[in-house]
Amino acid sequence: MKKILILLIAASIASCSIAQIDLDKIKKQGEKVLKDATKGTALSNDEVVRGLREALNIGSTNASNLGSKVDAYYKNTQLFIPFPAEAQKVATKLREIGLGKKVDQFVLTLNRAAEEAAKEAAPIFLTAVKGMTITDGINIVKGADNAATTYLQKNTNEPLKIQFKPVITRALAKTNATKYWSELITTYNKVPGVTKMNPDLAGYTTQRAINGLFVLISAEELKIRKDPAARVTDILKKVFGNG
Repeated sequence: MKKILILLIAASIASCSIAQIDLDKIKKQGEKVLKDATKGTALSNDEVVRGLREALNIGSTNASNLGSKVDAYYKNTQLFIPFPAEAQKVATKLREIGLGKKVDQFVLTLNRAAEEAAKEAAPIFLTAVKGMTITDGINIVKGADNAATTYLQKNTNEPLKIQFKPVITRALAKTNATKYWSELITTYNKVPGVTKMNPDLAGYTTQRAINGLFVLISAEELKIRKDPAARVTDILKKVFGNG
């Protein structure tokens, strides 16, 4: 913009005699050119928020679609859901008594439950972002490459757990994870000398499944910020193409 103003002044000086030069007038003309050149490029607050909601809309939907694919959790080290940490001694003891295959089968069905539940995740996330404020939006646009994901995670984690847990509970039953868990924990609790356990399987799987979806959403956000081809709507091009 400064180059435009300098060129304008130079052109004006070249076309005038020294006596005719009116620097104040030239400055005003230059400012008018700059104003006209930048007119309409600034983002309104409403556009910022709409752009971010659109980004989270697309990111959440893509994450839900990716997470619901077979092996999306099971074969992805970033998403994989292991045997509950607080119940690792259960897995160890069961392997010792020859039930290793059943433990592995249970872990597989646990991840299948997360993949099944991911199909229903997108609408839950979309409902959660409706409360985004203008200040939130501006901070996210100016923030780190995962700022929108971080905002979503910070502000929606607890409500999401409440809404997502029934989804996970149904998925655990559908994939037989609940059945396998009941068999494993019952067998373990019958072993002489062990402390009986019964961790909250649905609560554990719910949080791990949500964490995995946030990993996918973060990757989708990064694509929208960095890859012009990922900005598939006009508002995304305007909000994320200004940098």
